[in-house]
Amino acid sequence: MTERGGSMGSSNDLARQITVTASEIFCVVGTLFGIGVIGTRVQESSGGALASDATLLAPDGPAFSIWSIIYAGLLAYTIWQWLPRNKTSTRHRAIGWLAAASMILNAVWLLVTQVGAIWVSVIVILALAVVLGSLLGILQRHPAEGTADKVITDGTFGLYLGWVTAATCANVTAAGVSSGWDLGTVGNQVLAVVILIVAIGLGVAFTLRLGPRFTVTAALAWGLAWIGIGRSTSDPQSTAVSVAAFAAAAVLLVFWFIRWQQQRRSTSVA
Repeated sequence: MTERGGSMGSSNDLARQITVTASEIFCVVGTLFGIGVIGTRVQESSGGALASDATLLAPDGPAFSIWSIIYAGLLAYTIWQWLPRNKTSTRHRAIGWLAAASMILNAVWLLVTQVGAIWVSVIVILALAVVLGSLLGILQRHPAEGTADKVITDGTFGLYLGWVTAATCANVTAAGVSSGWDLGTVGNQVLAVVILIVAIGLGVAFTLRLGPRFTVTAALAWGLAWIGIGRSTSDPQSTAVSVAAFAAAAVLLVFWFIRWQQQRRSTSVA
């Protein structure tokens, strides 16, 4: 019975590792479409709805450079999970399928934007956010197994979740604008500020539920700050939205720091 169970476990581990690797390859293919190598760049797809100057909540162009770090991290994780010690690791067994799902959803999002299915892209990115939130929840219950694991696994998926949260706000806004939503000059700015407040709420919730993970907060704050920069330097310009975006980023960083300090004190006392 023990031998059969061990064989079954080994088989499941191999299936998980192969699935993660195949998902990473699919993610790379999707990325090639998204950056315009074999498709249309994201900013030019969906009729330009996702361009950096399309809506009040579109991050300015340089914000998207964070994807380079995330993609490098996903590649590192794919290699990392093949190491013998990680093959039977409880945390890697628990997150492997979700990691694969996140890569698949990433590629699917890039592909549906290619064909202009903007509202479908909203559904996909929401699903991606849920998957990443679930994955980080598992990592919180199963602490990192060394510094390298913390950097490669927790760091990568933390940045991933934080940025996808900011991108979701931008994606929903882009879908609405492309569908003709228009509340007027003041109304549009008020709605944008409300969405930024929702982003603060999500960031605070992540810190409370997942612990003070700097990568999650930093990536979300990064996206919000670049919204602020975009609205102060390029059309559509809005001082109100710019100030609100910078303030949202600052609030999240301050809240993270407070919780981090509280955690340090509680750990030192224990």
